[in-house]
Amino acid sequence: MQKTQTDPDEYLTTLPERFRDDALRLDAAISEVMSGRSRVLWEGVFWGGTDQRIVGYGDLLQPRPRGGSVEWFVVGLAVQQNYLSVYVNAVEDDQYVAQKYAHTLGRAKIGSSSVGFKSLADIDLDALLHLVRIAREQTA
Repeated sequence: MQKTQTDPDEYLTTLPERFRDDALRLDAAISEVMSGRSRVLWEGVFWGGTDQRIVGYGDLLQPRPRGGSVEWFVVGLAVQQNYLSVYVNAVEDDQYVAQKYAHTLGRAKIGSSSVGFKSLADIDLDALLHLVRIAREQTA
């Protein structure tokens, strides 16, 4: 995936109606927490081989297991086919924060650094934003 010149606001207005309001609300909340950090649209092939568009907040140099590093986002917001995903690249006590705080988030599918849900009504937004704050604090 790579950063693009596409305006994230333009992208968000093109989302399917069933996700648009929740995505706009999430974007505003994440943008507030990540104020002063970059906000760009990433596009391309994501892990697993699918084409994705992700609004990325903040910049991160992610080390690769076999050496070197790759530019990435600190927090990401994506609309999948059937759900919304928030990616939080942060670790606390040697555990991804999405997994560590999974029990606080509500009805969500939790991955290593991802939180997936069908609508904002399914999750505790304050709990999710707590993860975003941790990620912000861990990055310059």
